[in-house]
Order: sequence, then C-alpha cells, then structure tokens
Amino acid sequence: MPSNAIIQCTSSSSSPATHIYDVFVSFRGEDTRNNFTDFLFHALRTKAIHVFKDHQDLEKGKSIAPDLLQAIQASRLFIVVFSESYASSTWCLRELAEICNCFETLPRRVIIPIFYDVRPSVVRKQSGCYEKAFAEHEKRFREDEVKMEEVQRWRQALTQVANLSGWDIRNKSQSEQIGEIVQTVINILGPKMSKLPKDELVGIESRVEELTNLLQLDLVNDVRVVGISGMGGIGKTTLARALYERICHQYDFHCFIDDVSKIYRDSSSLGVQKELITRCLSEKNLEICNAIDGTYLVWTRLHNARTLLVLDNVDQCEQLKLFTGNRDIRRCVGGGSRIIIISRDEHILKTHGVDDVYQVQLLSWENAVQLFCRNAFKVNYILDDYEELAREVLSHAQGHPLGIEVIGSSLFGRNVSQWRSALGRLRYSKDRNIMNVLRISFDQLEEEEKEIFLDIACFLHNHFYYNEILSIRGFDYENGISALIEKSLITCEYGDIYMHRLLMDLGQSIVREKSPKEPLKWSRLWDCKDFEKAMLDNEASENLEVIYIECDLLLGTVRADGLSKIRHLKLLKLEDVNFSGNLNHLSNELAYLNWKEYPFKCLPQSFQPIKLVELYLVGSSIKRLWEGTKPLHNLKLLDLSYSEDLVEMPDVREALNIEKIKLKGCIKLPKINPSIGLLKKLSLLNLRNCKNLVSLPNTILGLNSLEYMDVSGCSKLLQRDLVSYLLPSSTFPSSLTCLRELNLSFCNLVRIPDAIGKLSCLEHLNLEGNNFTTLPNLDNLFRLYHLNLQHCKRFKYIPVLPSQTEFPSETCKLPLPYLTHEDLVGLILYNCPELVEREHCSSMVFSWMIQIFQSYEVRCSRNTCSLKLRPNIACVIPGSEIPRWFNNQFGSMDNSIRIDTSPVMHDNNWIGVMCCAIFHMDIERDMTGYRYIDRSARIPPVDLRSDLVIDHSDHMWLFYLSHQDFGERRYDCRWYTSYNGVISVEFTKLMMDTAEFEKGEHQYVKVYVKKYGYRWVYEQDRQLPNSVDGSYCTRYRKKLELVFYGFTTARL
Repeated sequence: MPSNAIIQCTSSSSSPATHIYDVFVSFRGEDTRNNFTDFLFHALRTKAIHVFKDHQDLEKGKSIAPDLLQAIQASRLFIVVFSESYASSTWCLRELAEICNCFETLPRRVIIPIFYDVRPSVVRKQSGCYEKAFAEHEKRFREDEVKMEEVQRWRQALTQVANLSGWDIRNKSQSEQIGEIVQTVINILGPKMSKLPKDELVGIESRVEELTNLLQLDLVNDVRVVGISGMGGIGKTTLARALYERICHQYDFHCFIDDVSKIYRDSSSLGVQKELITRCLSEKNLEICNAIDGTYLVWTRLHNARTLLVLDNVDQCEQLKLFTGNRDIRRCVGGGSRIIIISRDEHILKTHGVDDVYQVQLLSWENAVQLFCRNAFKVNYILDDYEELAREVLSHAQGHPLGIEVIGSSLFGRNVSQWRSALGRLRYSKDRNIMNVLRISFDQLEEEEKEIFLDIACFLHNHFYYNEILSIRGFDYENGISALIEKSLITCEYGDIYMHRLLMDLGQSIVREKSPKEPLKWSRLWDCKDFEKAMLDNEASENLEVIYIECDLLLGTVRADGLSKIRHLKLLKLEDVNFSGNLNHLSNELAYLNWKEYPFKCLPQSFQPIKLVELYLVGSSIKRLWEGTKPLHNLKLLDLSYSEDLVEMPDVREALNIEKIKLKGCIKLPKINPSIGLLKKLSLLNLRNCKNLVSLPNTILGLNSLEYMDVSGCSKLLQRDLVSYLLPSSTFPSSLTCLRELNLSFCNLVRIPDAIGKLSCLEHLNLEGNNFTTLPNLDNLFRLYHLNLQHCKRFKYIPVLPSQTEFPSETCKLPLPYLTHEDLVGLILYNCPELVEREHCSSMVFSWMIQIFQSYEVRCSRNTCSLKLRPNIACVIPGSEIPRWFNNQFGSMDNSIRIDTSPVMHDNNWIGVMCCAIFHMDIERDMTGYRYIDRSARIPPVDLRSDLVIDHSDHMWLFYLSHQDFGERRYDCRWYTSYNGVISVEFTKLMMDTAEFEKGEHQYVKVYVKKYGYRWVYEQDRQLPNSVDGSYCTRYRKKLELVFYGFTTARL
C-alpha cells in the first residue's frame, strides 16, 4: 500500500464538473492487457465503478483522438499503470501529459500510479529502459523544436506522477494488490461508497450486478429507464437502494423518492415534483403553484443534467404521466441519465415504455437459510435440535425475504416447544405484518381479478386445467391471469400456474376474515376439516359458491344432506370423502360437478342442471343418471368412467353441445343411447374396456366432428364385425373422416378393412393385442405419426407405410394423443412372433422414422415445438444387433444407458442424439428390489405383462432426444434423468400393476439391456433435399437409409 495519502488536486474553482467516468486507466496494452489491467477493470466494474477503457492497441498518430481527450477530461480519478515499454509509446506519454494537465487545472482530480514491472525510481528519473525510450524519442524529434518541447513535458509528467504515492506491485500478489486499489478508489469516490451493504444484505451482490448490467452504464450519452418488479416484500426497494448508493456519486444530480404512491395520494403530482426538485437542488422553500409549473421547473432544472432518479412504489400510470406532464421521462433529464421505476405491476412499467424490466426473484435455498438463521438464531447456521422446524418455516416462506425475516425474528430466543407452538398457530393465524404488505397488491385489483386470485389461492394453485375452471366460473380468465402475472401475484410456466405460499395464505385469510369460525359464511371451501365442520352445521348457506375438496386426511363420515342446503353453489369437487344419509338436492346453479366415487345410484331427481358445463362422476355407484331427460343445454363434457354399475347411458337429446363423452371402464354398460348421433359437436368418445358393450347405434356414423375414439378392450363388439361396421366403404368420405386418434386395441379383431386407409386425418392408430395377420396399405395416411402393433401374435406382414409424414402441428387443439397413456411418436412392433421378412420390415420402418424425425426437427427449428408438449420419438422392432451407423457403441454393465453430451454441448450445429438399445424381458420370481412403475413411464415403451409376452427374443429400441432434453438439471422427465448434460436411462426391475385388466394381481418382470449405441445428430440432418424430382428424392432417401443406419446391403 502507499505510505502516504494519495495527492488530490484542490483547485479553488467551485464550478461543478461533469464526471462521466469514475476512473480512467492509462496503460501500455502489449505489456498488461489480458492480464493485470483486465483483472483490474473487472474488479472495478464488479463494484459498479464506471471505468473508461481504451480498446485500441495501435498508435493513433500525432495527437490524442478527441473522444479519448474528452474521456480524460470527464474522468474523476486516473490510474496510470507504468510498465517497461510504457515510455516507448508516444500515445501513452501524450495521454499522461493530458492527465497531468487535468490534474492541475480541474477540481477534485486524483492520480494513482501503479508500478507494474518497473521500479518507481526508473520512472521518476527516466533511467534504464525509460532512458533508452527517451533517447529514441529525442533522436526522432531532434529537428522539430515543438516536438522536443513536448518530449520535455513528457519527462515532467513522468517525474510528477512517479513522485505521487502509489502501488509498487512487483513480485506481489496481484489479486491482493487489486483488492486494495479498488477499496482505495471506493474511499476516494465518495462517502456513500464506504457504506455499501455487504454482509448484512443476503444475496444482494449478484442482484446488484444483474441490475447494473441492465442499466448499461457504459452508454454515456443515452438515457435508460429500467423497471424493477416483483411481489410485495421480495426486496425491490432494498435492491434499488443498494445500487443507488453505489452509483449516485457519478451523477450531477441524484434522487431516491420513497413511496411515490403515498406522496401522490397525499399531495398529487405536485408533491412528487416538489420532492424531486427539493432533493436534487436542495431548495427547501420551493413554491409550485400547479402541475404545469412543476413540470416546467423539473424540465428546466434537469434536462441538461446527468441525473440518477429512483421512483419507488409506483402503482398507477397517472403518477408518471402527471409527474412529467405527459412528456417522455427521458426528455426531462440530460444525456447519460438513468431512471429506475419500482412497481409491483409490470403492466405499468411496460405502458411507460421502460427499456428493460428486472424481475426480482425469490432467494435461493442457501440464501434463505442464511437470512433465516441471522434473524432466528443471530448466527449463520441452524442450531442443533431446530433443523426440522427451521426447514418447515423455510418451506412455508419459499424464499420470500420479508416472510423469512418476520417469522425468523418472532422465533428468536424461543425454545423448541415454543417453536412448535408458534408454527402451529402460523398455519391458521397469519402474521399481520406480512399480510399487510402483500394485501396492497390485492386491493389494487379489479373485482373480477380479485375473484380469480381467490380461486387460485384457495384451490387452483399448481393446477393445469385452471383455464377451464375459470371459464366455467364465467371469468375472463385470459385477461385476468395476465393481470395477476403482471402484478407478480402468480407465475405461469409451461401452462401451469403457481402462486407463492404466502400469497395463498393471503387469499385464504381474505376468504375467512369476516367469519373466521363459520365456514358456511365463506365464499369458498377447500380445507377438509372446514368442510366437515360446515356439513355438521344445520343452517342453510347463501354465500358459499365453491366447494373444492381433495382430502389428504382421513375424515369421518360426512352428512350428505348438508349439500342440499347450499343454495347458490356453482362449483363442486369432492374426492376421497365418505358420506352418509341421502342427497335430496343439489344447487341448480352448479356449472361444474366433479364427485369422485359418487356413492348414490342416481343424481337427485329435483336437480335441474341447466347451467352445468362439465360433469365428472368417475368411479361412481351410478346405475343411471336420472329418469328421462334433463335440460343440459350448456353441458360440454360428460365423464362417468369406471362407474362399474352403470347400465344405461343417459339420453343426451337435450345436451347438443356435448364435446366429450368418457365411459371408460363401465363394465356393465350393454349399449350406447342412440341420441349420441345428435351430438354434432362431439369430438371425443372413450369406451375403453366397456367389456359388456355389444353394439353401437347406427347414428354414430353421423358424428362428423369426432376426432378421438377409443373402443379398446370392447371384445364383444367383434360380433358385429366392429371395424367394418364403423368404417363401411359405402359411407366414405362422409363418415368419421375427422378421426385423429383411433384405439382398437384388444378387440379380438381378425381383419382390418381397407377403409381404414381412407382416414386421411388419422395421426395415432393403436391396434395392439389383436389377431389379424396383415394390414391394408397405410401409405395415404400422411398425418400418421404413431402406430402400435405390439402383441399382435398372428401378425406377419408390415403394411406399406406413408412415404411422407406431416408431424402434427401445435395449432391443433390436442397436439399429442389425448386418449392414450403415452405421448409416443413412432412405431411399436413388439412381441409379434409370426412376423416374417424382418429385414425388409426394418428397412421400411427406418425410412418412415426418418420422415418423422425430420418433420419433427423442422418444426422445432421454427421454434414451434414447446418443451411442455415435446413428444417421445421412439420405435421398437425385432432386432439383436446395433446398426453400424451408431458410431458410439457400448455394452451395458449396469443395465442402464448413459450419454455424456460434453463433447457436443457447445456445438451450435448439434440438435440432438439418436439412440439404440438391444433388450429382452424375463419373468422374475425373486421380488426383492422391485419398484412399481406406472404405465406412462415404461422403459422401454412396451407393455410387459407376462401373460401377453410370448416372444422373448431380442428387440431393438430406437429413440431420439433433442438437445433441449439435456438441461443443466432436470428430474421432471418420465423415463430418464438429466444432470449437468448427462442423460441416464435405467432399466430397473418393474412391478407391473394389472388391476385394469385382471383382478388386481401384480407381476414381476425385469428388462435386460444387452448393449446400446448412439450418434449425434446435427443441423444438416434436418431435411431431405428440396427437389421437385420425385425419383431423385426417392434415390436420395434410399441412400440416406443406407448411410443413416449403417446398412451396406440394405440389411442389418
């Protein structure tokens, strides 16, 4: 460190100088660039110090460039890095001379010399290498008197600066020296720099740096306006204050206006204008008569000044418009100014045209633990015996700084027993300080937005089908959800909505607040215990509109007649609730009825569901819904799945707006009501495993809007020659031509008619478990992207597959299979022991898979493939050898596949990986080490029930993974895990639940992977050549097959 105080020029001039830069660094690039000076620049900028750096390495000529001269004059502090060849550069010497000139003539300038690899005495006396450099200068300019005078000034400048106290960093730790230099700069630049919030503000440093980057302080002539948004109590003001104190000294005028909303309410726009001018100009007795005068005064005082302005808690657009007189706020301040607007409502910021918005995020788990410990224990770690309780608090606060601080402080000094008691109260009695802060955002909502907020807080959080519920409730959910997102009250990711736990507490408290102990007086019921209490009450309810109960607690029996007294109930969902008594009535205002395992034989006869939109009675005891017909003019969905006692489908002649009917697993249902033919809007019909169903009405052929049909497991329909009946050639093309998905699995079909090839819209065809030997040509089904032929034990010949496949567009209402449990794209040809010509089959299948893969990747290249709906491209066919095209091949030592993407992760042309695994299945007797796996997560994607599998030969599983699947960390995938760019697919022991087909027995199987291979796929593999020459495309495709799969003679 320097032994003496660094000399600072104390010019008597009192005129304010405009400091565009905090620091100007003079250095010789070839000596220190890319090492010491780069580290120094980084350290300075990390502390939000605005530093100028000349990026040009070459000599510029005879004089300093005007921009560089201006930068020197506009800098407050100069750092001169002396190195061995510094004096050899006339550019550096002219720079130094100008620095000394500014030091002597301008006020409050400071010079800090740093001796990088040269002794201070060498610089001071111009000896050694500096003596040689000046000898060259004097030789060069000896005939030019003016230049020789300039050389003399260079000598004087070197001597002057070398005499100043600085840093001799030769043979010292550069990192330590840089740290000391930066701290000295901070101390010189201003008193606020020494008050930087460091350890006391957890997680602030990274946020300040991110916000600094958005402000783009290097753009010295631009005016930038940046917004800060986030939920209440998340630290918006704290962040802005921390940054403000770090950079405010760089500006001619600076002002942080706290709580603009309150000032505006108390004193209108005049108050905000007066606050700004008073703080910036220190005029305490300022008189402003009206808003126009105030606007003019703001403009005249600040429009030429470099200003830093922070406006905190802006909650109305008018507060900004009136404050600036409807003038763009950028025009009210001078070049280089920065304006920060803080608001919970991102819509206000966007309306005002900010350049960027910084969304303040919740604290990470590590920072949340640190903040909590400081408040609850006054140390940086969790005390013994408190860990479980502390985690409970942190899980509830979910990284919310205010919540963590308030709850943590309230627990300080209490023992474990007191903690448990306090946390028990916290579940039902929310902290008022936290709720008051959060409620501000709720109170600013429109009335319908408040209702949507309360619905989400009480029962729709983390709910994928929230839009359907809100629409049924009669809300404008699109605008309502957008408003809540903009006000930082919810977030939306991949179609799901999320609300912070504390905001959920707020919403639930608001619903309860007027009658906290009388749930029948609330508008919504969502808690099991509150519901049980309400049903015991013998009073009628006029306020209750929603009951949404998904019980995770064991309740006693609830009286059903309590529901009969709720007169204005609009939404009812009940799950895992035991009822006693009789249900005499349901509210005629119900728009949504979802009662899992409905315990009664029919709905109340007095129930007139004229407003009902969706009816779910899954797993019910219903025999028939009601006698005769009911006015169901608004009904769109009817779901009676797994109602095993259902013997009669309801008459739907007065329900002509139905779009979906689900009767899956209604095993006693013998027939379908002919009125179904009147449903011209019906798009989905699910009759899966209606094992007693013997006939379908002729009227079903009139369902021209039907897109999804599932009659799998309806084996008795064979008596009517099911497929020929559904697809008689005489009716084409008028009947069922809109079908996109058809499931005919396990229907004992012995023949598939040619008519199926005319379903031009068909995308997904499931023929699993049937008895046919061959299929008609499917080459005209250009939209077909999934074909399931597994367990077809008599199947011999693969059909002609489409020569070109159009991958389904996401503009479709349901871009992936709706009825099936898999989102597969490809072909499943497993356990077909009679299959012949397997080599030809493989070649044809590969060709089709190429088409699907390329169609999919083309769509992804256009950014139309969402992460939420990205399908599983896969193919399972007989085979025991990995094709040579897979140039990375391995034997499986631990029955798993592992793919490390580090060699290609940063290659911009890499788009994914094609994988191949050889596997077979065995029955296991030893049941240790097994885990249950549901049918949507099978590895590989085939049905492994031992009663079906008779072909135990090797099969090949081909699948494709996009580069998007290799995230930094993903555990939400169904059948693989990804961590730091490594994909793992484990072939574990599986316990397959066969309850859906048999009597609830379990079977134990194990899949063995013998070997696997993979190959990286690059951008150039996306498309076949564009050509109108069909023969050329055909030749190219055949060639591609050979290359793509390593066939030398079109054989495996």
